[in-house]
Amino acid sequence: MTRALNRSLPFWILVVASIGLIAAGVLTVLDHLGTMTATLKDGSATGLEVYGGQSWIVLGSALIGAGALGVLLALALAVVSTLLGAATAQPVDRAPLAFDDVDLDPEPELDPEGALDAPVAPHEIEREQQIETEADEATTEEAQKGSNGSIATATKISVK
Repeated sequence: MTRALNRSLPFWILVVASIGLIAAGVLTVLDHLGTMTATLKDGSATGLEVYGGQSWIVLGSALIGAGALGVLLALALAVVSTLLGAATAQPVDRAPLAFDDVDLDPEPELDPEGALDAPVAPHEIEREQQIETEADEATTEEAQKGSNGSIATATKISVK
């Protein structure tokens, strides 16, 4: 067996469980077979000993069969692992990913002179606010126009 199989916990659980099943099956079969044989020979056999004993013997035989199958499976695993040998991991070349060149924590860029952007003048702020207000009013008027192009507001029309 290879070193990898010697250290494999599932393999050893399989071996121990299979041997345990065989032992439990043999004990069950021998115990009930002995009791059934002795009571039939001396003439004191009851239905429980005869018919119940047969069922216990069948159960014990099934346990022996399952244990034998487990032992055979463990032997097959040992042979296959010996033939294949230990697997060796070889390094795989990794292709560059699309986000490998992305900087997740960018630093603020400085102007060519080394200073940050200058503050915006107040008249520029007012001009931007006026443009945004006019755009909002235009979209509001478009939203209030009906199918015939009229503007419906709450002060001009009351809808009942």
